[in-house]
This record gives sequence, structure tokens and C-alpha cells, in this order.
Amino acid sequence: MSSCILTVNAGSSSVKFALYETSEPPKSLARGQVQGIGSTPSFEFKSGGSVGKKPVKAADQEQAFEVILAEIQPLLAGNEVAGVGHRIVHGGPLRATPTELTDDVLEDLATFNPLAPLHQPHNLAGVHASIKAFPYALQIGCFDTAFHRNHPWENDIYAIPRKYYKQGVKRYGFHGLSYDYVSHQIARERPELSDKRLIICHLGSGASICAVNNGYSISSTMGFSPLDGIPMSTRSGQLDPGILLYLLETEKMSVEELTHMLYHDSGLLGLSELSADMQVLEASDDPRAKEAIDYFVYRVRREIGAMAATLSGIDALIFCGGIGENSPMIRGRICDRLGYLGVELNLEANSRNQRDICAGTTPVMIIPTDEEQVIADAVAKALIPAQ
Repeated sequence: MSSCILTVNAGSSSVKFALYETSEPPKSLARGQVQGIGSTPSFEFKSGGSVGKKPVKAADQEQAFEVILAEIQPLLAGNEVAGVGHRIVHGGPLRATPTELTDDVLEDLATFNPLAPLHQPHNLAGVHASIKAFPYALQIGCFDTAFHRNHPWENDIYAIPRKYYKQGVKRYGFHGLSYDYVSHQIARERPELSDKRLIICHLGSGASICAVNNGYSISSTMGFSPLDGIPMSTRSGQLDPGILLYLLETEKMSVEELTHMLYHDSGLLGLSELSADMQVLEASDDPRAKEAIDYFVYRVRREIGAMAATLSGIDALIFCGGIGENSPMIRGRICDRLGYLGVELNLEANSRNQRDICAGTTPVMIIPTDEEQVIADAVAKALIPAQ
């Protein structure tokens, strides 16, 4: 019997998975997801040359995980799941490396649920479901916050009484697994950039921008929670704290109502009043859709400028994530006013979503991210020394 590695990425409306051979590096066998949980769920998968999609029943993440287990059984025949790797959005102030998910660790991670309510509870639910399904497998957590643990102090603290910093109120940064993969991929493909100043734009349903120098995160647009920074599909991004005080005091909103608005009713959806999906907005002729896109592009461009200032320059600009990898229009509009940074796009290459889309002095690239590979690598490193 041979062994394999399963990765699980449980979110608010989807559960992604990937299956790998236990090797170093792990070799991908299959990947896919259950998406649309609670509304119109469907199962998508890719295994070798086979690709498929079909409707399924999944009212919650636990049922989605059961669907995934049933669908991958043919691939598991005769194979033991030796390790399961999990994306955990929030690792807190101390966890900077992949960690075995013991009962004590899981109890501690649950204390961060209020800081990432769209993600952390579902991440941990996925862990508990996989422990039940594979009780003898090594369960490893990989943290989105870990990549950002080396920020300079001034990039981590907020200008509120220092005692709160000591309590853990600080800029954590997120999307770390994506930035980890992309920065390492750049080092492999373009070794001359491995120790340079990179600005990586992870633009998708969740979106953020990271300044990387010599392979290390220096600053990120996301801070204490995944609400901060640039606008997202349904999340607000950066707000004046006075707005929150106004809504609490004048509008008499409860904390629960405010939380729901900021996480579920804001961002592209709140601005357009049409959709949280960038593809839908791009195809719409409604002026509100155009205004939502205008704001998104403006904020991304503004934060790229801020990251360039943090790095004292820029040696490459990289796009990843669903929007970053697949929207020539958004990339084009973002880069249109970045000529002062040496950014100019090859319009033909950009229209084809090619890897290298640069026509100026600063390299501009599209690097499809692969968080699952980062997780599988971590599990393999934990497993192989024990074999």
C-alpha cells in the first residue's frame, strides 16, 4: 500500500481539495472543489486529463467534505492518506511555521475566530472533519499569517495605546500561502529577481497586495483582519474608523449587523448593488458596475504606489488570484498610470493572459498561485523524515 497527501482549504462558500503522492516534492494526482455551499453547490474536479463538474447536495462545509471523500474514493483505492494539510487563515502572533494540529493547538486557533469570521471557523471545521475521516493521518496546519511574521515593527503596529500591541492587536497580513508560492516561483523562473523588490497583487474574491524584499514580506495591505486594505468581492477594505463609530452611534447598528455589512454586503457588491463577481461587473453596462470597477482599480493602483514607497522602488510587479490571473482589462487599467514605476504592458500578451506581459523597464508577470502545493510540500516535509 502506498501513501498520499490530502490538502483541504475550507472557506465560507467552498471547500477546495487536492490529492498528492507522498514524495518530495509531492506529485499532484487530482484537485477540485465543492463550491456554492448553501445555495447551488457543485463539485468540480481535475484528475490527469479528466475534468468534470456536476451538482451536489452540500448545505454546509461538513457535507461538502463528505462529497469530496466520496468522489475521491476511486483514487484512494489501495492508498493510505498519511497526512492532511489544512489552510488556516489566522495563526496568531506566534505561529510562523506549519504546525501539527493537536487538540491544544486547535483550541488556541479557535480563539481567532472573531478576527477572521468568514474563514477561521470553516478552516477548523475542515480539520475536525478530516480527523474523523482519517484518524491516523498526520494533520498539519499552514497559516496565511505566517509569511508576514518578519515585518518591521513600524509596519506591524497601530497608533493606539501600546498595551494593545502587546495583547496581539497588530498587522498580521493574510494570503501568505499565495505569496509564499509566488515568491518562490519567481525565484525559480527568474533567479535574477529572487533577492529583489517585488510587489505581488493577489486579486480575487479576497484581495490584497504584498511588498516582498529578498523573499520576505515587508508590508501587506491586510492588517489585523482580512477586512483591511483594498476592496474585495463583499468586504469593504480600508475604512476611516470614524465611519464605524458613526454607524454604531447614529445608525444604532449592532455589532452583529455591522460585522455582516462589512464582510458580506460591502466591496464590489455594496458599491455596484449588482454583483460581487468581477466578471459580471465587467460585462455590465450599468453605471454602478463601472463605478465599482473604477474604485477597485483606483485603490489597487494607490496601494501599489504605497508598497513601492515602502520598498524604496520596485523591481517586478506580479499578478495572481482569480481576477489578477484572468482579467486583462483590470490589469491594463491598473498598470495604465504606473509608468513612473517603469511599468508598461505588452497589450497583446496581456490580452492572452500570458506569463510575461511586460513592455517596459519593470518586469510585469502573471503567476498563477497554488496554495495547495505549498500545503502539500509542508505535509511531505513532516512525513518523510518519519518514514
